[in-house]
Amino acid sequence: MSSAIGEARPALGRRATRAVVVVAAVVAAVVVFAVADAVTGEIRVPQRPASSETEPLTLSAVTFAAALACLAGWALLAVLERFTAPARARAVWTGVALAVFLLSLPYLPGFRLADRVAVALVHTALAAVLVPGLRRTVRAA
Repeated sequence: MSSAIGEARPALGRRATRAVVVVAAVVAAVVVFAVADAVTGEIRVPQRPASSETEPLTLSAVTFAAALACLAGWALLAVLERFTAPARARAVWTGVALAVFLLSLPYLPGFRLADRVAVALVHTALAAVLVPGLRRTVRAA
């Protein structure tokens, strides 16, 4: 990691910027969850896919799932950058990220309407921060 004399260094490195994006995305999801949980009284989710039995969605579950999703997205982006051109890595990663976002929305039966809306808002808050934030960190070609 040598730098040429006179070369400008970014305020934050790529890893630090990505870490900030991940933290911001998790915080966005948690804040939206907290507000939605307060408004609805309790967000309930199916115990298993397509189950009619539900359980409360907890702050710890939201935090863990959001962090895991963000770190998986970061890992995929890093792998794509290593093995493909930057423009291709950005395009493929964005496509995968948007597909995962759409497929993770609560389409399955077992959700009440209020719960479905709340979970969709949590997912949207996370994706709204993560996708553009990590896209911007891909190095220029």
